[in-house]
Amino acid sequence: MRVMVIVKGTEDSEAGGKPPTELLADMGAFNQTLIDAGVFVDAGGLKETSKGARVAFSGKDRAVTKGPFPNISELAAGYWIWRVKDLDEAIEWAKRCPNPMPGPSVIEIREMFEMGDFT
Repeated sequence: MRVMVIVKGTEDSEAGGKPPTELLADMGAFNQTLIDAGVFVDAGGLKETSKGARVAFSGKDRAVTKGPFPNISELAAGYWIWRVKDLDEAIEWAKRCPNPMPGPSVIEIREMFEMGDFT
């Protein structure tokens, strides 16, 4: 199964600064471990929401709101896509991850739909 592993936003991620060099090195090493294990599918970091927008849909109407957005802890600051056998395996990998932020942070794991789920 595939999971999306979402790094939740923090004050640090919304400030738009570059992560510390040591954190980048630690995350690079962790990503290499994921690659070597055949778990890594994709990953990316997201710029702060002040550089983004939301498009809200209501029937045929569209409303655009440009960032920044409130409720920082509910925002995504980055993600991975992992291929794992089950949620427990994803949790074990997440527990091995270096803290993705300079301060306290949260990682959310969500199972992704596969085409077979719709047939």
